Amino acid sequence: MTGQGSGGNVLAAICSFLIPGLGQLVQGKLLQAFLFFVSVSVNYFFAALIIPAIVGGFIHLWSILDAAKFKNTY
Repeated sequence: MTGQGSGGNVLAAICSFLIPGLGQLVQGKLLQAFLFFVSVSVNYFFAALIIPAIVGGFIHLWSILDAAKFKNTY
C-alpha cells in the first residue's frame, strides 16, 4: 500500500503540476481527472477576466494536492 509521500504520489503530483488532472489519470481516477482538466482549462481560457484565472489557479493547486495525497484503499 502506498501512502502520502510515496514515489507514485510524487510522480502524480508532478504530472498534475504540468497538466491539471493528469496525476489523477495516472492514479486511475478518471472522473476526477476529467473534471480537474475541464474546470482548470475553462478558467484559464477566460484568464483575461482575472477572476477565472485566480479560480483556475486554486483548482490547479487543488489538483496537485489531491494527487499528492492519494491513498490506496485496497
